[in-house]
Amino acid sequence: MNKLINISELSKILKLVDSKTKKPQNHIIRFWEKNFKEIKPKKINNRRYYTVQQVEIIKMIKYLLKNKGITIAGVKDMLNKNIYKLDENGDHGLKTEYYKESIQIKSKQILEKIKKIKKYGKKNSH
Repeated sequence: MNKLINISELSKILKLVDSKTKKPQNHIIRFWEKNFKEIKPKKINNRRYYTVQQVEIIKMIKYLLKNKGITIAGVKDMLNKNIYKLDENGDHGLKTEYYKESIQIKSKQILEKIKKIKKYGKKNSH
């Protein structure tokens, strides 16, 4: 069974959280949902849930909008034409940049966990 992620969890994963109140900014995801046909949450009891594949698409959309400064129309055009698939193998393609950044973030998280384990031992690393 595919794991489903609710909209608040997704907001936290994407770091779409109000800096003062620490509340998830779900409205941003709902806004993107209206603008990108690729975002199709499952609605269960009137709540939005996203598959792992959906989360990856939304991460890519956020990266292109926020990190690369591409407009909504530009991102839509890229997704519609599947341009982002064309540059998968290129060293300097947008998708390559996205995955490089993603791997760097995950590597840093793993290194932090290793440091904690070394410092406190496995049982106290949480």
